[in-house]
Amino acid sequence: MPLDPPPAPISAPAPAPPLPEVRFWPVDDLPALDPDPFLDEVLREEPVTRIELPYGEGHAWLVTRYADVRRVTSDPRFSRARVVGRDVTTMRPVPVASQTAGLQYIDPPRHTLLRRVVAQAFTGRSMRRLRPLAERRAAGLLDAMARAGAPADLMTHLHGPFPLAVLRDFLGVDEEDWRHWAASGQALLSAGAESADSSARKVAGATRARIVELLLSRRAEPRDDLAGVLARAAATGRITDDEAVSLAIAVQVSGGHAVRNNSGSMMYALLTHPERLDRLRREPELLPRAVEELFRYVPHRNGVGIPRVAVEDVEVGGRLIRAGDVVYNAYLAANRDPEAFPDPDRLDFDREHTAHLAFGHGPHHCPAAVMARMEAEVMIGSVLARFPGIRLAVPPGEVEFQRRGLLRGPRTLPVTW
Repeated sequence: MPLDPPPAPISAPAPAPPLPEVRFWPVDDLPALDPDPFLDEVLREEPVTRIELPYGEGHAWLVTRYADVRRVTSDPRFSRARVVGRDVTTMRPVPVASQTAGLQYIDPPRHTLLRRVVAQAFTGRSMRRLRPLAERRAAGLLDAMARAGAPADLMTHLHGPFPLAVLRDFLGVDEEDWRHWAASGQALLSAGAESADSSARKVAGATRARIVELLLSRRAEPRDDLAGVLARAAATGRITDDEAVSLAIAVQVSGGHAVRNNSGSMMYALLTHPERLDRLRREPELLPRAVEELFRYVPHRNGVGIPRVAVEDVEVGGRLIRAGDVVYNAYLAANRDPEAFPDPDRLDFDREHTAHLAFGHGPHHCPAAVMARMEAEVMIGSVLARFPGIRLAVPPGEVEFQRRGLLRGPRTLPVTW
């Protein structure tokens, strides 16, 4: 009678992979449109890693691959609301966005309701109404630049005033009050250790007061602009007064100064790729596709934005992120992921995959993306039509870029034609 086989040895469970070391990321200023070498290294060597930023406490996970960023930003197990009240590692001592109202630090279902309110202003119909106004604004600004003569600073004549003028029309701010709004928006985006809490709070308080006054005026005299949409939603109780104010501030910051810097960087990219510029002159119908590739290619910010907190254990990219861990998504790295965008450092208007993450992804995808696209198309198209021979007036390395800020972009852009 055969003997029973010996019992199989009991094997120990495979050990968990060691946690990656915590890397300090100073988020230094970078030349022109150069990608961040820290992000390049992490994407290549350790696409889900741990970081420490200059301010706050502890460390956070950093997710860099395109597929992983899309997953985290659309997964309800990663919460922005859980960030509120926590002292997390961060890029700056004072948060730009309010943590108590608005879209940035809340989760569905409340977030879904607020987005629906804002979406009433960012419709295809409203953009079709706004585009002719934007085209006239651009034409007038470029006519003034032509009268001033070459060389001229394109940031002063177009990329600075144009987004603010369009936003003024969209938000419904009177022209004589706009300078104060523009100055406060720029101050809110200034970064660095030298920015004291009291100064930032003073600017935020002044901005809030102006927006409250605007919303009150819309209750008395309704209009079909963003301020009117927010005022009606607050008056009917769909959103709170604080939420209405926070939403207006968010649109002011992103719709004005973010577009200024990003569109300036786009034009710099075209002026330093003359063969791409020549092609757009020959094929103006290519402009919408070119704008999408420019959004992917241009590094629109320094570092990272608002983090999330895992509400339960989740595996991402082979790493176990524990409940309570802080997670940052690197949209800039994701837009240069070679698995999603072959030859990612090449500005390629024929690229088949154009689903970039410049506006984020998931529930917190930027609601103003439709307006930013329209503005970029109007600015680039207007410049090429008005100045077909436009070119840089200085060597590319002499173009001065923003320093110590959240947003990247040229401070000046000297051109001739």
